[in-house]
Amino acid sequence: MAYSIAPGSLTLSRSVLDRAADRRRDEDWLEKAWAAPDTQVLVVAGDKLRVTADRTALDLIAPSKAPEGVRVFLGIDGGAVFAVLTPGEADESFAGLREIGGVLGDREAGMAVHVIGLANWHAVHTHCANCGEHTVVIEAGHVRECPNCGLHHFPRSDPAIIVLVTDDEDRALLGRNEAWPEGRYSTLAGFVEPGESLEAAVRREVFEESGVVIGEDIQYAGSQPWPLPSSLMLGFYAKATGTDIDVDGDEIAEARWFTREDLRALVEAGTMALPGNISISRRLIEGWYGEELTGSW
Repeated sequence: MAYSIAPGSLTLSRSVLDRAADRRRDEDWLEKAWAAPDTQVLVVAGDKLRVTADRTALDLIAPSKAPEGVRVFLGIDGGAVFAVLTPGEADESFAGLREIGGVLGDREAGMAVHVIGLANWHAVHTHCANCGEHTVVIEAGHVRECPNCGLHHFPRSDPAIIVLVTDDEDRALLGRNEAWPEGRYSTLAGFVEPGESLEAAVRREVFEESGVVIGEDIQYAGSQPWPLPSSLMLGFYAKATGTDIDVDGDEIAEARWFTREDLRALVEAGTMALPGNISISRRLIEGWYGEELTGSW
């Protein structure tokens, strides 16, 4: 087993912005950066980003045109880049990461996953988990502080494994989630549990969802932020010790072994849909297949 994800193909893993984390506590510098003529601001409503009229890029504006909201410092790329998290509803000038992520360049893709992850975190961490007091935003949007007990709350990314399993005949194991329509398949995935290694998580999740046992041959393939709402996807290839399938019937409705010929025929016939181009699942499948495939959700 020697598969790999094509270099540079993980759209949401590309970023060129210097996050300049050392500036987040420097209030004087942040105020000067906000007022600078070359500063750019990205507006976010909920988990959606304001985009250009042709919906091919982020609509970056001057600070003087930015609405009220939580101000987040994203980093430096020549000038400073901020985002404003607005309390209002998103209209047609906004787009979600699934819609816009695939057409963004490295700079804007990095900005998008950064700010959407923060926006989702702020939305559900408004109160202190220790004492229940309403928290306040500090450190340029990257920390919430409790004014009552003083506890600091930091954004978290939940680690999740995602794996393409093959058998002795070099077939790929793909599954259909219970909530998905017929014909929609993806690689198996699941969250890493406390005290669990990544390799152990691969074995456990694959067995729980499909009944397939994984041996010692587990190969790391790459990682991708997936802030929908807060995951970090850790991609693997793994080799099964057998081919018997026994799906859990809860999360996974069905799972099948596919040859490359099976996969291509079903995709070209339009009876099988693969994950979208911004997902690491798609890249794991194409790494095994050997080239890019057409068709997606």
